[in-house]
Amino acid sequence: MDLVPALQEPLKQPLKSVLGPATAKVMAEHLGLHTVGDLLHHYPRRYEERGQLTHLADLPMDEHVTVVAQVADARLHTFASAKAPRGKGQRLEVTITDGSGRLQLVFFGNGVHKPHKELLPGTRAMFAGKVSVFNRRLQLAHPAYELLRGDSDETVEDWAGALIPLYPATAKLESWKIGKAIQTVLPTAQEALDPLPPSLREGRGLLPLPEALLKIHRPHTKADIAGARARLKWDEAFVLQVALARRCHADTQLPAVPRTPEPDGILTAFDDRLPFTLTDGQQKVSKEIFDDLATEHPMHRLLQGEVGSGKTLVALRAMLAVVDSGGQAAMLAPTEVLAQQHHRSITEMMGELAEGGMLGGAEHATKVVLLTGSMGAAARRQALLDLVTGEAGLVIGTHALIEDKVQFHDLGLVVVDEQHRFGVEQRDALRGKGKQPPHLLVMTATPIPRTVAMTVFGDLETSVLDQLPAGRSPIASHVVPAADKPHFLARAWERVREEVADGHQAYVVCPRIGDEEDDPKKAGQKTSPEDEAEKRPPLAVLDVADQLSRGPLQGLRVEVLHGRMHPDDKDAVMRRFAAGETDVLVATTVIEVGVNVPNATAMVIMDADRFGVSQLHQLRGRVGRGSAPGLCLLVTEMPEAGAARQRLNAVAATLDGFELSRIDLEQRREGDVLGQAQSGARSSLRVLAVIEDEEVIAEAREEATALVAADPELERLPGLRTALDALVDEEREQYLEKG
Repeated sequence: MDLVPALQEPLKQPLKSVLGPATAKVMAEHLGLHTVGDLLHHYPRRYEERGQLTHLADLPMDEHVTVVAQVADARLHTFASAKAPRGKGQRLEVTITDGSGRLQLVFFGNGVHKPHKELLPGTRAMFAGKVSVFNRRLQLAHPAYELLRGDSDETVEDWAGALIPLYPATAKLESWKIGKAIQTVLPTAQEALDPLPPSLREGRGLLPLPEALLKIHRPHTKADIAGARARLKWDEAFVLQVALARRCHADTQLPAVPRTPEPDGILTAFDDRLPFTLTDGQQKVSKEIFDDLATEHPMHRLLQGEVGSGKTLVALRAMLAVVDSGGQAAMLAPTEVLAQQHHRSITEMMGELAEGGMLGGAEHATKVVLLTGSMGAAARRQALLDLVTGEAGLVIGTHALIEDKVQFHDLGLVVVDEQHRFGVEQRDALRGKGKQPPHLLVMTATPIPRTVAMTVFGDLETSVLDQLPAGRSPIASHVVPAADKPHFLARAWERVREEVADGHQAYVVCPRIGDEEDDPKKAGQKTSPEDEAEKRPPLAVLDVADQLSRGPLQGLRVEVLHGRMHPDDKDAVMRRFAAGETDVLVATTVIEVGVNVPNATAMVIMDADRFGVSQLHQLRGRVGRGSAPGLCLLVTEMPEAGAARQRLNAVAATLDGFELSRIDLEQRREGDVLGQAQSGARSSLRVLAVIEDEEVIAEAREEATALVAADPELERLPGLRTALDALVDEEREQYLEKG
């Protein structure tokens, strides 16, 4: 990275340190800040005004917080304890207020003397600590604090300006210490190279970068903060979009074999077999894909589809178009259950067209092979042979397809199902198996808001299927509050019996398998706050199946399905369920994606609060796939007022996956969403909010595309090249390189 030397300077050096070695070490280990530039880009989370006090009523439990408040009263108590048996133990209780709420601070032992002298009624200070509850009241035990008084030179200097920046901090390093460290390095902001082209910056009236850095850390007015944030958001959006635009531009330079279907080939024969007509959406998206396949550059397309919108059919038609042109197509599925399911449904849809080389096969038939890690040696050998000779036009498999031994005759198209379950490296390894780069179609059933698609999958063109095929039934969803209203849960099991009595089937989904306790390593693992609150582990498939068989679902045919079963056993269970030989399938989320049993009409999700919004939406999509209406019951013991219940109510209230994905993104931190999608790399977005800043992202994308088209190597913009190196950290750069 050819960063400006002053900004590239490490915070910790063997000979001289910008900061004290202990502070630099904590910054590196706990906040990921290593250089002066990193520290300057560690922006305040929010600001406090001297005259205005923090809202104490909204403090989150168990989180490290910084509050600005005024001391209401302070009392010193003495007590007897094991360490101080003669009643010499001391406890200082200080009550602070923001004018509306109150918060208790406690100090013990020798730690009481300094605060007892300093925290007098009327004093204002910043307090930092972890929020806990004692005697049903919020408190901070032994908080660190910094007095806010305008009398000594140092304090006036350090807290100059009316606005106090509060930084993302850790228990080891309070916000004000970070603030002081930033004050130390702030003069070097003058040397920051500006990544934005001058024409863009001036055309949009944005501040120069040094001024923006100065104003975000030492604002005098709210307008300073707004101007600085607007500028820094543009940096983040623009640099990321330039990285993606360069990736796209590089792709357009790669050669690929154009793939166009024959006029009367296997695709025509397949379309003639279909018992229904394609929806308008399927036709439109198919045209986009076929247009891409016909070009001399590799297609890179993301196909987003609502649960059950017929993505697999669209992908299969693209695969058949490639077979028509003499090539092969591979579909990569995240699990064996799903690979087997796809193989079964594709061969059923194709009928005799899937019997290439066999007696009874149709004139244009091809062979469809399955390749998974658990196949027997003979079947595997035959599958590999069919691929290398070109006998098999279609292959469906798990990551077993990526192994070195697997060779293709002429790989023309790679379809990746459920993108977020595959690392970029895996997609890349499969793409490397073509003589020239094959075309790539990525399918996801998790609807992604437009801006996230632009931010995360900006190097892929996007097609959206948002129409459900005719004949699909609506799904009714309800939250079942098992703790408040146990009779609702009893009624849920009655509803399952009613569906089975009508000739239908049901799923019961649990978060856990139930045989993990044997593993001593897992027993000591940390639990989430919800688990702590519940004081019980999440419900398990094996336990629930047993209880249901002996209790409310006695007499019904109940089977279990989970990820640790042998693949043959899993397949056998799925086949029996698909054939209607099982009434109720008690499963983990192994059924989340792609499992298609039209006769299954009811789903009961136990401990539904333990699943994410998009996961619940995925699971729910397994019912209502036939002509009978679907029913999804979300069982929870969480209290009505909590965030978990609000999340479940949101899922129950809408079937619109795009709406739910927005809710999901608003409730989780964006870094999680982006991080998951970006091969786990740290999100570089600090001020850009993917949902709120939709316009900035869209405009930055346009500017970036135009800029890269004119100057792909960015020769005229050294500042932008530097920012690409710095902002798109190495992990992310690799991610973008591999696409």
